[in-house]
Formats: sequence, structure tokens, C-alpha cells
Amino acid sequence: MENKILIIDDDTDLCYLLKNYLMLENYNVTICNDGASGIKEGISNTYQLIILDIMLPIMNGFEVLTTIRKTSSVPILMLTAKDSEVDKVSGLRLGADDYLTKPFLQNEFIARVQSLIRRYTIFNAKHEESETLSFKGLAINRQLRIVNVNGDTIKLTAKEFDLLLFLASNKGQVFTKEQIYNHVWKEEYSYDDSNIMSFISKLRRKIKNTELELDYIQTIHGVGYRFNLGV
Repeated sequence: MENKILIIDDDTDLCYLLKNYLMLENYNVTICNDGASGIKEGISNTYQLIILDIMLPIMNGFEVLTTIRKTSSVPILMLTAKDSEVDKVSGLRLGADDYLTKPFLQNEFIARVQSLIRRYTIFNAKHEESETLSFKGLAINRQLRIVNVNGDTIKLTAKEFDLLLFLASNKGQVFTKEQIYNHVWKEEYSYDDSNIMSFISKLRRKIKNTELELDYIQTIHGVGYRFNLGV
């Protein structure tokens, strides 16, 4: 995966220097010279690290940090010319991950960058794994609500996804139509079996794995349905 780094700093000479350091390490670097454009760029695109100066014009680094933290957990390395314990504590309390006081050595800077990106990459991999249910030829991402069959993304309606996720999360357990309705529709069961059967039929067709000849949802006659225990 390409590691992208965003630098938010009004010191153009320093930005140029840091960009050169990072490009030597094969990082893709974007530069913003003010807080407003930095926030827009940081929120609109995916980065593995943001390098943020505290002393910015109009909107300081603490304000930028606070705004970005409302929507993103990307690592943020704060830079400042002040050797101030107050600034350091303030930044860390607001959500910064690390702190460097100018001037700093190239090797120390690169070491901090690599450490933050490594921790973030490992955390994201574990988080993504925990958010994904994986079966033979089928992957369900709970958070992104994405379903893949043999690597192809399958378009499901919101209720179809909820139905699949409910059954897959309880692999092998048999549910009656009433239990499925109560859990997925979250309403009192109205004995409308045809509605549930229609949803399951459509879902089965969409996720049927013809390549592996698998049906992920099984009918247990006289009882209900379950997610295939054999996958």
C-alpha cells in the first residue's frame, strides 16, 4: 500500500525540506500552507500520517487538530518551534500522537514518521480484520457494509445486507421466520412469511457462489433458515 503523508505548515522552505526527506523514503507527500486548506485536504482524502505545525496563521495547529479529530483517527505528528511543555501536553490531550520541537535531526524525524505509520498500519489491519466476516469465497465488512463474492462486490439493499449479516454472524444456528423478522426488521412479527421468503430468495440469488457451487443460506424444512455451517 502506498503511504501518503500530508504536511500542514506555512514555512515553505521547511515543507520543501521535509518533502525531500520523505520522498527519499518513498512516501507520497502533499503540502498545505494554511489550516483551512489542510483540514479540507485531510478530511477529503486518505492519509497514513499528517505532519502539523502549531504556529499557523489565522487558524493555529491546535484548532486544525481538533477539527480533524472529529472525523479521523489518522496519526498526527505535531511540529513547533517552542520547547514548551504546555504546548506538548495540549497537543497530546487534543489527540496528537507525537511531538517534535524544531530544529530536529533528519534521522529522528524519519524515525518518528516510520514508527507512527507502522503502528497505524498494524492497528488498521487488525481493525479491518475484526470488522470482516470471512467464509469460503464470501467476505462481509460490517463497518463499510460491503459484500464480496470471489472478489466481486455484490450490490445489496440495506435490508438484504442486514439479513445476511444477522445469519452470517450466527453461523450454523437455525432461526425461524419470526426470529429473523424480529431481529432484522425489529418489528413485531406480522406472520407475513412471503415477505421474508422473498427477501431470502433474492439474497440467495445475489450471493450464490456458482464458482464454488455454494449456497450460503440453507433452508431447514419445517423450521426456518441458517447460514451454511460448512463454509
